[in-house]
Amino acid sequence: MLTAMDKPSAMEELRRRGLIVLSLDEHRNTVLNMDIYIGNPVKTAHFIVYCRQFATLIRAGVTIVDATEILAQQTESKALRKALQDVHSALLRGTSFSQAAQDHKRIFPVMFTSMIRAGEESGDLEGTLERLATFFEKGHVTREKIKSALTYPVIVGILAIAAVVYLLKAIVPQFVAMFESMNAELPAITKIVMGMSKSVENQWYIWILVAIVLVGGVYGISRTERGGYGLDYLKLKMPVFGKLQQKGAIAQVSRTLSSLYASAVPMLQSLHIVEEAVGNRVIAGYLRKSADSLRRGNPLSEPLKKAWVFPPLVTQMIAIGEETGALDQMLAKVADFYEMDVDNTVDRLKSLIEPLLIVFLAGIVGLIVAAIMLPMFSLYGQMG
Repeated sequence: MLTAMDKPSAMEELRRRGLIVLSLDEHRNTVLNMDIYIGNPVKTAHFIVYCRQFATLIRAGVTIVDATEILAQQTESKALRKALQDVHSALLRGTSFSQAAQDHKRIFPVMFTSMIRAGEESGDLEGTLERLATFFEKGHVTREKIKSALTYPVIVGILAIAAVVYLLKAIVPQFVAMFESMNAELPAITKIVMGMSKSVENQWYIWILVAIVLVGGVYGISRTERGGYGLDYLKLKMPVFGKLQQKGAIAQVSRTLSSLYASAVPMLQSLHIVEEAVGNRVIAGYLRKSADSLRRGNPLSEPLKKAWVFPPLVTQMIAIGEETGALDQMLAKVADFYEMDVDNTVDRLKSLIEPLLIVFLAGIVGLIVAAIMLPMFSLYGQMG
């Protein structure tokens, strides 16, 4: 099956391949036969491999048209394959690669199309593709490191909630009846645990409703400008994990700006791309101020010096890069430093958090067990 924009494009492509067309049937995509993707349709690993292979083919002297056709056949990603087939058809009609890729925004991010366009204009498409592959590769590694550090506490937290619910629902009720029949004076902690057990057993739907309202409320707040800004601010101010996310964001901003600047993408356009991609409204706001400052003819580093999210090391390196004309190299060094810092921080966190979370989980379970056992020891003492 051949994918093309229309019948004439398909005929042209088949003739180019040396085939004699006797008949040609057209199958249009409908809701029933089209592929629907949720989230990012192309895995980062597949996209990195694609960029590396594209650069290798261009370096070997293969034309963009042929390289696109080859990569469309080789890629493991179904979504990327379909997009490359469309891009290949557009290239045969004389469209530039960057313009053809821009029509598939879910597959090719703005960062990619902007750098490709600059590479086409400068004639350094091979170098641009290498920088793109490095950018996506390093960014992917850093994000996975941060994700792994944040995932472990979440999993332990879920296990703690599950253990507490199980104890309150299945274990504690067995002792409630016994304590009530004895009319014994119970410790305060036991009364609290028994009250929670009855609530979980008889009013479980209220707990579920409260959880839904909380999650929905946070989601609704995050969709507003002020609410989203506030949540992003809290993320950066969280104990321990806030610093980790801040370092990861600085690495991403520095790496993106370095790659775009090295590919001759205009700085104002680069700042706009980074602002959209950084994923944090607080940092995006400071980048917007930097862009406004740059439009007025001021240095990029000037407004960043007043931003608490960017440490002096970052602003000083940017200032040196502006003065020496080696801004891309300075930004790359900043990105390297913070990517390494994220790696070291995650390794330290894992070694510290694991025992702390185990103690936390044991403490919660132990508290419930103690609430059950304390009155039993008291009753046994009275009987003795």
